[in-house]
Amino acid sequence: MHTGLYHALDFTVDGKSLDFLSIPFSVDRSPYYQVKVPVCRVRNGTGPRVLLMAGNHGDEYEGELLLGRLFRRLDPARIRGEVTILPAVNAPAVMAARRRSPLDEGNLNRAFPGDPAGSPTFRLAHFLEHELFPRHDVVFDIHSGGTSMAHLPCALIERQGTPDRLGRALELMRALGMPYGFVAENGATAPTSMAAAARAGVLGISGEFGGGGTVTPETMAYTARAIDNLLITVGLTDAPVLSDPAPVPDQMQLLQLDSHRQAIYALRRGWFEPAVDVGARVAAGDLAGWFHDLTRLDQQEEELRFQEAGIVISRRLHSDSEAGDCLIQVARPVEEAGILARAA
Repeated sequence: MHTGLYHALDFTVDGKSLDFLSIPFSVDRSPYYQVKVPVCRVRNGTGPRVLLMAGNHGDEYEGELLLGRLFRRLDPARIRGEVTILPAVNAPAVMAARRRSPLDEGNLNRAFPGDPAGSPTFRLAHFLEHELFPRHDVVFDIHSGGTSMAHLPCALIERQGTPDRLGRALELMRALGMPYGFVAENGATAPTSMAAAARAGVLGISGEFGGGGTVTPETMAYTARAIDNLLITVGLTDAPVLSDPAPVPDQMQLLQLDSHRQAIYALRRGWFEPAVDVGARVAAGDLAGWFHDLTRLDQQEEELRFQEAGIVISRRLHSDSEAGDCLIQVARPVEEAGILARAA
C-alpha cells in the first residue's frame, strides 16, 4: 500500500479509456498522497501496439499538448491494434513546469531502469521499463529542448541491438518526416527511455521537436506530422489524425554525437553570446560565440571556437551561465551505411 505503483488498466478491452498510474508518496500536507500519472488507452482488436509518451521532462510541451489532442480525436473504430498514451508521464514535473520532478528532483530520462522501492521518479521508471514498455512493439518518447535550450528539430534513436533491429529503427525514424535524424551513442546500460525500450525488447523512437519552454506553429506542425506518420507507418491508422496529409521528405540528414569535443562548456560564471544558431554548418576553428564577464568590465570578452566541424544541434538559451553549463553543440553528419556497419 505504501510502495510501488498500481493501476486498474485492462489491456484486453476494446474502446477508449482514461485512467491513472498511482504512486503512493506520503508528504507533509497529505500522508496518503498518491502521484497520479494520466494514462489513455485506445484499442480495437489485435494489431500494432504503440506507446506514445511526452512530459518525460515537464517543460517540453509539443508532445504534451498533441498527445492530449490525439486521445480526444482517436476513434477506436478507425484504428487497428492498440495505442497507450502518456501525455504527462512525469506528471509532477509537468505540473511544476520543470525539467525534473519537484517531489524528489528526479530526472525521469536519467532514472531507468528504476527502482520499485525508490522515490516516485524511480518507481515510475521501473514500471515503464519492466511492465509497460514490454506490452508494446514501438515506444515513441517526444522531447524538446525545454526551458533552457534551443534544439535543432530532429528525430532520434539510440544505436542499440542487431543491425536488422537498428535498420528497422532507422526506417521508422525516417518515416517521421523530419529534416534531421540523430543517432545517439549512449550504450546499452544508459538511464534513458530509449535504452530502456531496447532492454525491454521494444523499438524506441524519440526526437527533439522545439525548445525554449514554449510551442510555435512550426514545432507543433513538425510534431503532429511525426505522430501521424508513425501511426500510419506501423499500420495502426490509415490516415492522419492530427495533421493534413503531407509527403515525407526524400532526404533526412543523419547526425551523431560521439565526442565531448563536439560541445563547448562554460568553465566559470559568465554570460554567453552565440555567433551562430541551430542548423548552422560550421568548421573546426569557426567562431561559436563570446563569453562575457560582467563583473570585470575592463576585460575583453572571450572568443569561443568550435573544436569539431558539423551542424549546430543545440545551444543554450539562457545567457547567464555557470561552470559546467553546455553552451553550444555540433553534431557530425553521417551516412546510414556507417551506422549499420558499426552495429554489425
